[in-house]
Amino acid sequence: MKILIRLLYALLYLLSLLPLRVLYVLSDLLYLIIYRMIGYRVQVVRKNFATSFPDDSEEALRQKEQQFYHWFCDMLVETLKLLSMSTKQLRRRMVFKGTERIDEVVNSGRSCAVYLGHYGNWEWITSLPLWVTPKAHCGQIYHPLENREFDRLTLRIRQRFGAECIAMEQAARTIVNYQRAGQPVVIGYIADQVPFWKSIHHWLDFLHHDTPVLTGTERIARMVDHAVFYLDVTRVRRGYYEAEFKLITLTPKKMAEFELTDIYFSQLEQTIRRAPAYWLWSHNRWKRTHEEFLQRLDPETGFIDTSGDMSSTRHRQEQKRQEQEQQQETEQQDRQQRPS
Repeated sequence: MKILIRLLYALLYLLSLLPLRVLYVLSDLLYLIIYRMIGYRVQVVRKNFATSFPDDSEEALRQKEQQFYHWFCDMLVETLKLLSMSTKQLRRRMVFKGTERIDEVVNSGRSCAVYLGHYGNWEWITSLPLWVTPKAHCGQIYHPLENREFDRLTLRIRQRFGAECIAMEQAARTIVNYQRAGQPVVIGYIADQVPFWKSIHHWLDFLHHDTPVLTGTERIARMVDHAVFYLDVTRVRRGYYEAEFKLITLTPKKMAEFELTDIYFSQLEQTIRRAPAYWLWSHNRWKRTHEEFLQRLDPETGFIDTSGDMSSTRHRQEQKRQEQEQQQETEQQDRQQRPS
């Protein structure tokens, strides 16, 4: 397996040496294969667009769908290009704005938490160390892949320009360690994933959906008192992006619970509505419903059934309900049999 992965890496690296204009020809071919021939996750994408833009005509929805797949294929070859892309070329194609505010925070000895989503080219955003003060240690939270060789390939791409990939389960500990060492950090959080059942603590309206959201970014930012920013990404044209830092707060501890999360999703929705095609619509974002969450939740203990079989969950709930009714009936009979 290791040999195959290394051969694959060598092939991908050779492909990445091609100019982007040539790689975009490859992207156009991928579009025909992925969208027109295979129909990769078309049903998921179609449903997501239809429910997120209920007032759009069928024609408008299909146009969004096609634009998404064109961009999705571009995103694939742009990520491939990262394997050999020069610093000069990347700085020209991925431009950051508002970094002076980041530098102010870091130069004052504090750190920054940066919210972003699966929008635009989030892989190119790993070039942030090229734009901010060298006093800042940049990083991003990521979920390690099960296959170690593929995980190493991912790390090689994402850490090539100096940003550290921090495993999700080690995020809080790592950030606290940097704080204790007096090292200011700028940490990116892609916070628009689907939370596991046991990690659902908050729901909000997002793109016309009752949506369960991750709140870990907020908890970490409040715990270590990081200045919080939203990174608003724009695709200027093919192969060119701009990302602007927008301050949310310098005092996260003073904000109400879930307020940071609500603001983030509100700003992300504005970004998506401005140019819908460039969000990751193939992601089954709304597969967890509030109704099913309530079925899985035991309101007395707070326990959430995370098993895949909801029939067993409903069976246990029904069994518990019958036991409670039987207990109430027994208690009622006992009261009736007591002497007055």
